[in-house]
Amino acid sequence: MENNHRLKTVLVVDDNPDVRSLLVELLELKNFQVVGTGRNGNDAVTLYGKLKPDITLLDVVMPDTDGLYALDHIREMNSDAAVIMITTDLSQDTAKRLEDLRATAVVYKPFDINDLVKIIHDIESAAHAGQIKFFN
Repeated sequence: MENNHRLKTVLVVDDNPDVRSLLVELLELKNFQVVGTGRNGNDAVTLYGKLKPDITLLDVVMPDTDGLYALDHIREMNSDAAVIMITTDLSQDTAKRLEDLRATAVVYKPFDINDLVKIIHDIESAAHAGQIKFFN
């Protein structure tokens, strides 16, 4: 029973420091434990490997190495990782790549933190792991 009350660990990766800080603050208010933050795809891959979070929130568009790079490498480490991609990119190309890389969910900016929390809870209780979900 205690395990149900355990804080879910979250890794937040976004190149915008304001978005990162806001996500961390809001997630902690919603009883998630943010175990790490990063600025690009390289950070995401390194931190995921080190921290093994329950959930990774990953921006798609970042300088140097993007979220698609990170998602690909995280999938190599753990094919069942819960990775929620966050983006402003509405292109079909990006949607197809996210589907091919098996993003757990895709959330389009701007979004409401309560919607993000609901998505996380939906992922936790999803019967069909690996089924991509798009939210906007």
